[in-house]
Amino acid sequence: MKKQRVSVYLDPDVMKALADFAARRGQSRSLIAEAAIASFLSPDATERQEAVTAKRLDQLDRRMARMERDLGISVETLAVFVRFWLTTSPPLPEPAQAAARAKAGERYDAFVAALGRRLAKGPKLRQEISEDVDRARDAE
Repeated sequence: MKKQRVSVYLDPDVMKALADFAARRGQSRSLIAEAAIASFLSPDATERQEAVTAKRLDQLDRRMARMERDLGISVETLAVFVRFWLTTSPPLPEPAQAAARAKAGERYDAFVAALGRRLAKGPKLRQEISEDVDRARDAE
């Protein structure tokens, strides 16, 4: 059976994409267009699209779960630090508070710089915790 000719009108961007794809594959534009139309019209095209969408949603779900876990670690870390600091730091006498405020600005700047260095190159706390938890599980 002889193939039949069809004329279609494509937007310039779509035509360029078709031509580029065909050139990369070393195939004719006609062959690429025929395969795309056949795929679009095939009964399992919807199932493939659903499978791709489901796979992508699963990936997003795993990423969100990791983000929730990391956020939980961050919140707990901050809460533990604040509780520890509040229970171990006695209030300063009134005359020493002004000097402490001035020193606090310097210490905060040093903390931010150290945090920046750690975020830029060092291991993340969540990675260290994961490794510790994995080692603890392995030891059991």
